[in-house]
Amino acid sequence: MKSPTVLAAAGCLLSTASLHAQWKTETYTLKGGWNAIYLHGDATHATPSQLFAGYPAVLEVWRWNPNPDAVEFTTSPSQPYATSSEWTIWNRNDSGEQKLTAMVGQSAYLVRCSGDAATTTTVSIPQRPLPPSATWLVTGANFLGFPANASSPPVLSSYFASFPAATTAPSKIYKYIGGDLGSANPLQISASSERLNRNTAYWFEAATVGNFTAPVEYELPGTDGVAFGRTGNVITLGVMNRSTNALTLTFSTEASESAPSGQPGISGGVPLTRRIFDSTTGSYSDTPVSGSFTVSVPASGRVNVDFGIDRSQLNGTPDSHFASFLRVKDSAGLSDVLLPVSAQTASPAGLWVGQVDVSTVNSTVAGSPGNTTARPFPLRMNVHVDASGTARLLSQAFVGPLASAGNAPGICIRESSLQADRKAEALRLVSSQMPLDRAIPGTGSFAAGSTLRHTVTIPYDDATNPFVHSYHPDHDNKDARMARLNAGVESYDITRDITFTFTASPPDGSSITGWGTTIYGGTYSETISGVNKNPLTVGGTFTFRRVSEIADIDLN
Repeated sequence: MKSPTVLAAAGCLLSTASLHAQWKTETYTLKGGWNAIYLHGDATHATPSQLFAGYPAVLEVWRWNPNPDAVEFTTSPSQPYATSSEWTIWNRNDSGEQKLTAMVGQSAYLVRCSGDAATTTTVSIPQRPLPPSATWLVTGANFLGFPANASSPPVLSSYFASFPAATTAPSKIYKYIGGDLGSANPLQISASSERLNRNTAYWFEAATVGNFTAPVEYELPGTDGVAFGRTGNVITLGVMNRSTNALTLTFSTEASESAPSGQPGISGGVPLTRRIFDSTTGSYSDTPVSGSFTVSVPASGRVNVDFGIDRSQLNGTPDSHFASFLRVKDSAGLSDVLLPVSAQTASPAGLWVGQVDVSTVNSTVAGSPGNTTARPFPLRMNVHVDASGTARLLSQAFVGPLASAGNAPGICIRESSLQADRKAEALRLVSSQMPLDRAIPGTGSFAAGSTLRHTVTIPYDDATNPFVHSYHPDHDNKDARMARLNAGVESYDITRDITFTFTASPPDGSSITGWGTTIYGGTYSETISGVNKNPLTVGGTFTFRRVSEIADIDLN
């Protein structure tokens, strides 16, 4: 699990749209024996046991884990070994704990089916398509798949013309053809005649480095694709033509399939616009993307394609999610890429991490000179805002795959609510100055110009009460006979009345990009009762930054 100290980078760890998805079902034709498939999308919403429950012919699934320090084969691919760290395995007949518990995207897999090479099984796997990515290892053990044109698969030599190290001597290419493993399976193939199947994984014995995925490659802000989230309005797609010929790209929109059971539903497609700069006026014009449009990219050249969103068409509640695809095909008929597109309605819903700087403390001593501290004292605050606008002050929050059906990414307040075997993927955010395991609803609104109030009570016998010392007889809330005492004898009930006053601009007069959308802040005040005979009042400023845009939270 990620450390709670990784808070400054929390916005990078969890992209604003990463917890929702577009869906597309890919179909794989498998032969009896050993096959190799490539997942261009993520299928971690279900375990292999669930994905292949309706396909009894599928006996084993082996995921390849690239290791830059080890070589899996030298002159030909070797027998995969269950004890090798390069492989993670699911076995239908293994009654023990499975090693492979989820099928991640942009990864290669071996699949063993019952029967011989003459028998076939068609398997459908719903997944979340991801932007293309690949890492070529100088060790020469490259087990990869590529977003090739499916309607008319290209010859490998044509597809890799701009990356010849993958196909020219001394490099070798192998594919699995079904049946038992042996000297002819996997089979060495010829790049000049073999056609590239987009759903097949191939072994490339090519001692090279790089990130080649296709003759045309795409640069996006993150792995979520064209993700606008709740507040984004413009995204630039960088397009690089690696080939030595000019290419025309055809862009078109495509609807997402319905989400599988247990996953967040999709309210509709994303109303994309294309932003085109007019050099005569010095401004952009936005045109709705309907049907298709083309973009020309010069040989070995690069262009930017700017997209916007018509948010007036995003009609729904704060937990509504809009998702679709942007399909891009090149005029050479080589690649066919699906880029995910997503957006949510504008709302403060989600998880926010706050930094409070306490800079004033009102003294209870008459005649005390001033109340300003020598330097601000920091407090960490976690607040979640749900779809109804209710803001809860949290002791801690976890963001990651949940233990509930479908294991959808979500937010919870207890570690036990996370998927047990994927806790390492979760982010934990802790507010150490809060009592344990609290989710305290506030009054007011989490919005610029509004006020939000929370009352935090710390009972006299709470483990976090500063008067309580488990091993000190004068502060253990017990008398000489170890009988429990009432409040006010050895310890006291403490109440913290916290007020966040949100301002339309930073209270220090500075200019901060995103204020009022991705960043909220203002003035902070707190009255503490029970520590002293007189209430203590402190004040300062605060800022909140959004970590996740998920409106739901598991409070159990």
